Amino acid sequence: MVHIRSFQPEDALAVAGLILPIQQSEFGIPITLEAQPDLLNIQGFYQRNRGNFWVGVAGGRVIGTVGLLGIGNGQAALRKMFVAAAYRGKQHGVAQRLLEQLVVWCRDKAITSVYLGTTAKFLAAHRFYEKNGFGEIEQSTLPETFPIMAVDTKFYKLEIKRNPA
Repeated sequence: MVHIRSFQPEDALAVAGLILPIQQSEFGIPITLEAQPDLLNIQGFYQRNRGNFWVGVAGGRVIGTVGLLGIGNGQAALRKMFVAAAYRGKQHGVAQRLLEQLVVWCRDKAITSVYLGTTAKFLAAHRFYEKNGFGEIEQSTLPETFPIMAVDTKFYKLEIKRNPA
């Protein structure tokens, strides 16, 4: 059984332990924990300015993550969406549930647009985002406040629809 909840400080090592091997081994991105200051201070980086960070937990282990960084003007950036290989796919629904939690949060916090950057290598991620309503956009149309990462080559935007009154 997978449970989705907000990040807590005691999750920090488990979050890094999930994300780093996926970045380094699966996708061959030569990045360190030290090169990702957001992972060293999740509360200070994400859990402020209408942002948050969620974890998926199964059997007491962090098996999924997603972060939302408030960037102003009712806009936010989706960051650090990772799911352990054994929990990927529709049968587990971990990524779907993490994204659904993020969208509910956005509606509650009056965030109207979510942007993300990703690499050309993450083909399964591209399909997932597109299936969930994200449209590919040109880098030139990103908000000035969007934090572009060095590895980002594809960009997406999701318009958050308000809950019907």
